[in-house]
This record gives sequence, structure tokens and C-alpha cells, in this order.
Amino acid sequence: MALYEFYGETCSHCIKMMPLIDKLIGEGLPIEKLEVWNNAENAEKMTPLAFEKCPGVPFFINTESDQWICGEADEETVRKWAAGDKIEN
Repeated sequence: MALYEFYGETCSHCIKMMPLIDKLIGEGLPIEKLEVWNNAENAEKMTPLAFEKCPGVPFFINTESDQWICGEADEETVRKWAAGDKIEN
């Protein structure tokens, strides 16, 4: 299973989510943060995963459950996403 957060370095929505994501990583959740605005390789990785799901960042995807979040979300939703639980998109 992979938990990915695709973000833009100066994206205001991404910046708002950073403290929560860093908290969850600190608790042991293996969320891989991938910057896409300045990193072409990460942007290429995001493209097929986000296809028809999310046109921008932040974009979160759980590759095992295919649960995803497009944009900002609260802590409860992000925890459900990370656990692979069904969330509303």
C-alpha cells in the first residue's frame, strides 16, 4: 500500500494541510509527500493516479483502497483515507 500526497510548494491549500499531514507522519502513517509544481518526475507520477479524480493539488491517494481526496480535508477524513475506509469525494 502507498499513501501519497501530491502538493505544490506554494499552494495555499497545500500549506494549510501540511501541519496535519506532518502530524500523521509523526504518528507513523507512511504518507509520501510528492511536490509536483517544481518536480516533473512527481508530476508525471501524479498524472495517471489523478486522472478524472482531481485537477490540482493537494491530491491524496491510497493506492490499495483507491480512496482519494481532492483539495483540503479535515483530520477525520484524512485518517479514514489513510485507513482505506470509504470516504465521500
